[in-house]
Amino acid sequence: MPFDRHPVAPPQPARLSPRIPLRQLRDPHLHIGPEAGDTDSDTALLLEWAAALKAEQPRVLGYPGSLDFDYAALAPLLSVLANNVGDPASADASAIHAKAYEQAVIDYFAQSAGTDPDAVYGYMTAGGTEGLLFGLATARSALPHAPVYASDQAHYSVGKAARLLGLQLITVASRPDGTMDPDDLGSKLRKQTLLAPRNQPPGVIVLATIGTTMRGAYDDVTVLREAAAMFGAVYVHADAALGGFIAAHAPSLPRWSFRHGADSVSISGHKMIGMPVPCGVVLARWHLVPDASSGEYVQATDRTLGCSRSGLAAVLMWSALRRLGYTGMRTRVLSCLDVARYAADRLAAAGARPSRPTDSVVVCFDRPTPEIVDRWHLACEGDRAHIVTVAHVDRAAVDELCADLSRMQR
Repeated sequence: MPFDRHPVAPPQPARLSPRIPLRQLRDPHLHIGPEAGDTDSDTALLLEWAAALKAEQPRVLGYPGSLDFDYAALAPLLSVLANNVGDPASADASAIHAKAYEQAVIDYFAQSAGTDPDAVYGYMTAGGTEGLLFGLATARSALPHAPVYASDQAHYSVGKAARLLGLQLITVASRPDGTMDPDDLGSKLRKQTLLAPRNQPPGVIVLATIGTTMRGAYDDVTVLREAAAMFGAVYVHADAALGGFIAAHAPSLPRWSFRHGADSVSISGHKMIGMPVPCGVVLARWHLVPDASSGEYVQATDRTLGCSRSGLAAVLMWSALRRLGYTGMRTRVLSCLDVARYAADRLAAAGARPSRPTDSVVVCFDRPTPEIVDRWHLACEGDRAHIVTVAHVDRAAVDELCADLSRMQR
């Protein structure tokens, strides 16, 4: 029996720090053996782990998940299964789903992304990467031989999605502000056109990033679509995992949505809203979405990638959006942008050479010592680090970070 090969001591809660190095993630004290564990001890262990995460939250500045949420009042939802199988607008045989809540969430996202909810198909995803994968799969269906053009600032999951879908990925240079360079896009397209069979243009799939991973810049969907249009049919997917909600309310009115020429859009739910589970929404123009699959035993149509989806995530997101409303979301976004402006000013005063795209919640600065990176959970790339001023990041945290940076320079 494999269980017998791993005798272990009783659990030791002190080992369950949220900052365990990756090499220690296989903790022998968490081994599941042949006999039932001590429920009380295990519960205490998990609650201590949750408390440790909670204590760490005020210093999580480098990663874009809002941590100012509390869904404890909805704890009874943890005692029911809500499995959203197939399309959100399709009934299914089980009748144990939360599709009405999911549909309400989709309608809200569609309106935020500049379109009539009836003009797009959408569903709740497990996160931004699934939404990106669905968008590119839809693009491949529409333009099966077209390469994907994405900037050097796009999320690393773009490469993974391209490999899974068998799509050629061509990297486009970014401009100093972090956005995709439309001139370099045109240059890459001209070179690719020369390689294509005469009179058989393969078309163009453009991956626009709305809130680039490290710098938080917004690609201009309208400009990129125009740059690609002379090279054949164009499909634009807007990867708005981080920046979708911000762009929808930003004073500078970034051109990012269906209104600006996107064919599909993916947005994360846990980043700006704050959720206990990763989730998101993907939307695509109805006429571009492939025909549905169906399974007789579930009696549901299905265009999703995963089929089964978390009804719990749908209900929690609906609850958060109902609590905020459109006006509350705008207030939330503008508050986050205000903290980002404050952070840029304070980091400049600390000599950290900050940079921040217009109306972005991402502020880059010189990479500090490993101790500061670890204490503030900073995301780093090369000689630069960044903070993301989502809702739990306040001015007090920025001040404390800058004080640490000033001490480092002495």
